[in-house]
Amino acid sequence: MRYLFWFLLITAFIIRYFTTRPLYKEGQRVRISAILRQEPLRFSYYQKINLAGLKIYLPKFPEIYYGDELVVEGVIGKGELANAVLIAKKEEVNVLSAIRKNIIAFFQKSLSEPHASLLAGISLGAKGSLPKNLWDNLINTGTAHVVVASGMNVSLVASFLIGFLVLFLNRRLALVLALAGIWIYSLITGFDAPIVRAAVMGSIAFTAQELGRLYSAWRALVISGLMLLIIVPEWISDLGFVLSFVATASILIFQKRITKIVSFIPKLLRGDFSTSLAAQIGVSPILFVTFGQFNLLSPLINAMVLWTIPLITVLGMVGGLVGLVFPFVGRLILLLSLPLTTFFIGVVRVFN
Repeated sequence: MRYLFWFLLITAFIIRYFTTRPLYKEGQRVRISAILRQEPLRFSYYQKINLAGLKIYLPKFPEIYYGDELVVEGVIGKGELANAVLIAKKEEVNVLSAIRKNIIAFFQKSLSEPHASLLAGISLGAKGSLPKNLWDNLINTGTAHVVVASGMNVSLVASFLIGFLVLFLNRRLALVLALAGIWIYSLITGFDAPIVRAAVMGSIAFTAQELGRLYSAWRALVISGLMLLIIVPEWISDLGFVLSFVATASILIFQKRITKIVSFIPKLLRGDFSTSLAAQIGVSPILFVTFGQFNLLSPLINAMVLWTIPLITVLGMVGGLVGLVFPFVGRLILLLSLPLTTFFIGVVRVFN
């Protein structure tokens, strides 16, 4: 039965992928209607999105957001839609997307740049408004992954919720509510591939605890990856999904061994350094092929800044949510993140 399960899962993915893959011809003019499932990247004069497996560059205005239903027309050329024109845009209207937009707007009102954009990127995965020079610094230092809400954010949210809820509720109910909180957070952050992958793994882990079953991180990783690719086959070429999957696998393989090797490093930095180095072993070849560069100091730089991420995430989420109801209190909470974001920005600029 175990082998049958894996056979059916892999077969379902293969069938789903080849029956849904769009076939384009070079020079073909097409009109694409689809819902945007990723946060756009915004630059000085244009915004970049991925839609139906194609890279698309649109004018900066009108601004588009995760969840918008778009109609775009252009000419197929080398994996992108050239001369793309936005024909129509229908904004998604729901409570969670409104909360996300309002929190980001509150960040921008409360903090100066690039602190507001960095806070939005780390806590919500909203990297679209990051200044180009800061984005370049993040790419050059190998720290761009921290401004894309990822599996680490989901782990932080889960740990925070469970630690808080068990103070008032029994563990079973706390697990159920924490599971709901993970998926609500995933929706607020934009439902990016890395977040959904981590949310599925978290759901499997919590369900295993509830049922009293042993939890295998490897099995959960593979199951979550295949399930997501069955639902959204085009994620197989999504850089965020690939990096998230490979980084997690690399950490599972190498982290314990690296921790033993670097036992001479102070304990304060050892955990972050070993985790970062383990992840870099897997993702470095992918980053080099994609961006044509790799910073040898990246594991050290990540170890220097990773300790700030949990604090920035919690302050961003709590300050943003409180600020929607009590703006003054929320602004005070966000101001506590300034020393952390200042340190983070300073490190990536020094090592750029």
